Amino acid sequence: MHTDSGDLVAALDIGGTKIAGALVDGAGRLRVRARRPTPAREDGATVMAAVAAVLDELAGSAEWPLVRAVGIGSAGPVDASAGTVSPVNVPGWRGFPLVAEVTRRVGGLPVTLVGDGVAMAAAEHWQGAARGRADALCMVVSTGVGGGLVLGGRLRSGPTGNAGHIGHISVDLDGDPCPCGSRGCVERIASGPNIARRALEAGWRPGPDGDASAAGVAAAAHAGDPVALASFARAARALAAGIAATATLVEIEVAVIGGGVAGAGDVLFAPLRAHLRDYAALSFASGVEVFPARLGSDAGVVGAAAAAAAEAGLWGPAGGTGGTGPGTASGM
Repeated sequence: MHTDSGDLVAALDIGGTKIAGALVDGAGRLRVRARRPTPAREDGATVMAAVAAVLDELAGSAEWPLVRAVGIGSAGPVDASAGTVSPVNVPGWRGFPLVAEVTRRVGGLPVTLVGDGVAMAAAEHWQGAARGRADALCMVVSTGVGGGLVLGGRLRSGPTGNAGHIGHISVDLDGDPCPCGSRGCVERIASGPNIARRALEAGWRPGPDGDASAAGVAAAAHAGDPVALASFARAARALAAGIAATATLVEIEVAVIGGGVAGAGDVLFAPLRAHLRDYAALSFASGVEVFPARLGSDAGVVGAAAAAAAEAGLWGPAGGTGGTGPGTASGM
C-alpha cells in the first residue's frame, strides 16, 4: 500500500450518541479530529446541523485541501444505493438523504456510505484484530448491535450497505418485540441498554455512583453480582447464537467484537466463547475464534475512510486484501 501520496479521506462515524469525524491518511492515522453529540431525539434538520458542524470543523483544517474522498459509517439501516439512512436510534432520520446533504457540503468530493458495522469490519480487517484473515464477522455491540462481513479477503457490504447486520437476526422466536419490527433480535438482548434493562428488571440496583448503564452492570458483574452476571450471560448467549448462524451460513473463521459493551471484558467474552461451543457444533463452524476489537472508538472513522478509499481507488491497488490496504468494498 502506498502511504506517501499525501491523499487524505474525510470520515464520519454517525451513531445514536455521537458524531465523530476525522481526516485519515493512508496508514490509518487520524490527522485531525472533530466530534459533536448526536441530538438523537431532535428533528432531522437538527441532526444534520450537528453533522455539518463536524464537517465544517474538519474543512477548517489546513490539511483539508489534501482530502480526495469522504466516507460515512452510519447507524443503520442504511441504503447505500439510494444514499439514505434510517437509524433506529435517530427517529428524525427516516429515508434521510445523507449522501446528498454531505456531497453538497464537501464541494463535490465522492462520498461513500456504509453501515457502522460494515465500517467497523473494514477497519478491523485493515488495521485491527481481523488483519490477515480472509473470512471474518466484525460486530459493534453498543447502544445497538451492528456487523459487517469480510469474505474471501474483501469487504462485502451488499447492495444497500447492510450485509452482516447481525443485530437483527432473530435468536428468540418468541422474544420481546424489537424496534426494527421483528422479535427476539440479537440487539434486543445484547445491546447495552437491554443488558441494563434486564438487570434492573431482575432486581439489580446501581452502586453508590448511580450508574444504571451497561457499564454499571459490568462493574457489578466483575464484583460477582449474580444478577449482573446473568444479564451479561444472556447477552453473550444471544451473540453466540448469531455468530454461530453466520459461521454456518458463510464459513467465517473469526468474529471480532467491539463497541462499549465489549469493554466489559471477560464477563462478556468468557460466557460468549462457552456458548459458541454449544451453538457452533458443525465441524466447519466449530473453529470460529472470538477476539475483542483493537481499534476502539476510532474503528468507525478508520473503517469509513477505508471504504471510501477503496471506492475511490486511493492508497494502493484496488482489491488490496489480507490487511495490506483498505481492500475492496464490494457491493457498494
